Amino acid sequence: MKTVKITEAKNNLSRYLEYVRRGGRVRILDRDTPVADLVPVELEGTEDEDDAVIASLVRRGLVRPGKKGPIPRDLLAPGPSVPGAVETFLEERRHGS
Repeated sequence: MKTVKITEAKNNLSRYLEYVRRGGRVRILDRDTPVADLVPVELEGTEDEDDAVIASLVRRGLVRPGKKGPIPRDLLAPGPSVPGAVETFLEERRHGS
């Protein structure tokens, strides 16, 4: 978390807001006493939570949006469960099979 005095925060607010948009946090001090934290807005519990997470990743340059539209929701559903698949994989890995 970055720490800045009120004057610094005021004079460079745009810069600090961009830092927060990218996931950073800024603590604002008044005469060396913490008075506020500038943090990203949490969108938990909303219907658009996945979209908000993806938008955050795009803003931070970690992913690029697709060019052919959104991924169909049915492709995002978890696949079928295969009992013992992890154990089988680990066993094969141990024995070099």
